[in-house]
Amino acid sequence: MSILEAKAQIIQLPKFLDERGNLSVLESGKHIPFRIKRSYWIYDVPGGCLRGSHAFRTQHEFIIALSGSFDAVIHDGVEERRYSLSRSYYGLYLPPMHWRTLDNFSTNSLALVVSSAEFTEEDYIRDFDEFIREVNK
Repeated sequence: MSILEAKAQIIQLPKFLDERGNLSVLESGKHIPFRIKRSYWIYDVPGGCLRGSHAFRTQHEFIIALSGSFDAVIHDGVEERRYSLSRSYYGLYLPPMHWRTLDNFSTNSLALVVSSAEFTEEDYIRDFDEFIREVNK
């Protein structure tokens, strides 16, 4: 499957239930289809603010709501879809060339993002029209 054929999808993570508290795990290349090179988290997002609004040319991402909730609005170049993330035992896999915007953050939400690549500005597409041109080449 080529990068352009890969689709955004929710991936369920293992859950280990325990009366002392539950545990979930994420292993690189096992639970997600890429090796993790970078992790970052988004928090203290003021009400009404958006995060993201960009695409990556080559980078894969996996986004988890560790606490609270938020929405991921994903565009694949043809259609837009909204995913509500609110549980720490599943996340949204995003292959390259998917425009993503995160919005609707609840109070005290915490988004964890793991990525297949180290930060490089050249991999970002920050203009939606440019994204549409590139994804439809």
